Amino acid sequence: MTDLKKDNGVKLNIFQKGFNFSQDGPGNRLVYHLQGCNLRCPWCSNPEGLALIGGTAYAVDEVLSEVLRSRMMFFDGGGVTLTGGEVTMQFNATKILLTLLKQAQIHTAIETNGLSPRLPELFQVVDYLIIDCKHYNPDRHAAVTGLSCRSAFSNIRAAITAGKTITLRIPLIGGFNASETDAKGFADLFDLLGVQNHADIELLRYHDYGREKYRKLDMNYTITDGAKVSDESFLAMQTFLRIRGFNLVRT
Repeated sequence: MTDLKKDNGVKLNIFQKGFNFSQDGPGNRLVYHLQGCNLRCPWCSNPEGLALIGGTAYAVDEVLSEVLRSRMMFFDGGGVTLTGGEVTMQFNATKILLTLLKQAQIHTAIETNGLSPRLPELFQVVDYLIIDCKHYNPDRHAAVTGLSCRSAFSNIRAAITAGKTITLRIPLIGGFNASETDAKGFADLFDLLGVQNHADIELLRYHDYGREKYRKLDMNYTITDGAKVSDESFLAMQTFLRIRGFNLVRT
């Protein structure tokens, strides 16, 4: 195992941690929410994690020790999931921790927006990738979230080539990506990326769980009721993607 002494000075800013079953990867998982995000999605449910500075700073070896003490809880194929914020914003510390976890034979997963050009560096130490796919049009993605998603497409291709276990998550937001036209746009993108038979697709409907957090942080929550996705629209998106041959999952 890597000598922990040389990693004592490396820290991760974490704003939330706890166990969750099946929603952040297989089995029962210890989930760490890392501080910092490079996007500004108006529907974000964790605005407290947007800034890189904040949360609580933990040394990497502290986190590793906590994980090893929790090993007995990783039932049904569980392990550790790093999410955010955006995990690649604290890239070096994240890579060190994931490497140590793999050396300890802990199942690892990350949830990411997929934009970091360094993401493929993590493939050898990540067992399961959950990648957001917010839009099929890079310009539209940039207009709403602040950055283009072109690099995410490249990283999805790279993950497929590397044979990684992947779930692509689409957060469905009314007026942004939840129409019949959008369903075709996603399907065409997934065909282009070679997703069929290589990745699962999960649709997540908009919720306003972050609204109260925005208020407490004195931040402006700009999403309106128009962002809600009806049962009919949700079912139509599911049906269209299944007809196009993609495997949809629900966690």
